Amino acid sequence: MANISSLVNTIVNNAIEKDLIQTSDRIYTRNQVLGLLNEASYQEDAELLDLSIPDILEELADHAVSKGLIEGLLDEKEQLTAKIMDVFMSKPSEVNHTFQLKYQESAEQATDYFYQLSKDSNYIQTKRIANNIQFKTASNYGDLDITINLSKPEKDPEQIKREKEMKQDIAYPKCLLCAENEGYVGRIGHPARSNHRIIEIPLEGEDWFLQYSPYVYYNEHSILFAKEHRPMKINRDSFNRLTAFVEKFPHYFIGSNADLPIVGGSILSHDHYQGGHYTFAMTNAEEEFKFTLNAFSDVEAVVVKWPLSVIRLRHADRDKLVDASDYILQKWRKYSDPDADILAYTDDTPHNTITPIARRRGELFELDLVLRNNRTTEEHPMGLFHPHEDVHHIKKENIGLIEVMGLAVLPPRLKDELETIKKHLLGEKVTVAEYHQDWVQSMEDKHANITPDNVNKIVEDALGQKFARVLEDAGVYKTDQSGRDAFKRFLSHLNEG
Repeated sequence: MANISSLVNTIVNNAIEKDLIQTSDRIYTRNQVLGLLNEASYQEDAELLDLSIPDILEELADHAVSKGLIEGLLDEKEQLTAKIMDVFMSKPSEVNHTFQLKYQESAEQATDYFYQLSKDSNYIQTKRIANNIQFKTASNYGDLDITINLSKPEKDPEQIKREKEMKQDIAYPKCLLCAENEGYVGRIGHPARSNHRIIEIPLEGEDWFLQYSPYVYYNEHSILFAKEHRPMKINRDSFNRLTAFVEKFPHYFIGSNADLPIVGGSILSHDHYQGGHYTFAMTNAEEEFKFTLNAFSDVEAVVVKWPLSVIRLRHADRDKLVDASDYILQKWRKYSDPDADILAYTDDTPHNTITPIARRRGELFELDLVLRNNRTTEEHPMGLFHPHEDVHHIKKENIGLIEVMGLAVLPPRLKDELETIKKHLLGEKVTVAEYHQDWVQSMEDKHANITPDNVNKIVEDALGQKFARVLEDAGVYKTDQSGRDAFKRFLSHLNEG
């Protein structure tokens, strides 16, 4: 373990280099960090180490464990490291003031500043995110993004035991998205947020806040959330807020998970959206055909060539776009087509909703309305329009906003399982999981010559094809002729009285 004075000297120096603090803050911040580590002395001539801030924080946490300051549980380490980084952070009011000053120059400068701050402060876990496996793979719908999620550390048995022993009546903050997480020290089972900052983004007369995801899945993966802790709801107000946001931040997209279980894929207890500075495959997907909304004839309307069922609307006036979107939502909520397995209700339980995504195309506002239905059946108890059992070996979790747009977030187990599959394809005697065997056989049947040079691409392409199938399962209208005919029946219904 490195000398403690060197570690402290290095983290302070790194904070100065990243403009988290000024040179004149050196002694003050050093002493604050020493205090958190219960260190009474410091070597003035301590050397600078070639370590990043995340590396230093890990060393400091290990030092605290060795001294008996903390026991070494994951949550305890994160509470300490977040407190250390908070020493170098400006107060929320100062962060917001800087954001607004930069916004006066451009929206992009403002978000660049806040994104960099969130990374430099170790709120965004850049070192852990680097562990993720990420690649693009071709499909009939464009290049899909594949991510095997390895960023979140596994909890040890003692951590799990402590979480179970924690009092369940603690309701502060109410959830992980509440504004009250800003600066929250954390506790067992609730992440440390001492170094967390949020930006005030008023929307349509309400208080909303912008933050970044600690484990970003794409560039500037952001979360926009209501100050009020209330359930997610897709309605006219949602479309108003989404288009208002991209009016303020035209370089970002913004979207919402659906507001029903199974198709909701996210925290449904707190009204929030996700956005960022990234172009997904769905964004660039071909337009399959145009259609006319009689009640909104000046709104451009198309169906997108995509495995899920997507209506894309465009107009220069966002209010007209909101009117058209709300009209479609209201029609879809009540729409049933038994021939296409679409039922709006089971008794009084609703099934139909929408996953909306907003962006700018030059001067035009654009809204994608992804039609969703969360009905379950005996054959598909996890969801009729949900990954079916034959693709559960790849993905069986809910298909939320990020997946809808073409970015797979796949389970960590696949890292080792895919390596085993590659070894098997190359002739090594290894045991492939039983649930992968049919899939592996299909790769062997398709490729007569599998070599060390092409095995990675073969497996990655096969994984991409499976993810495309996952998305097709989630589509309420299938991409075959009968599915398109059923889709057109709904579009015709939109023009009925």
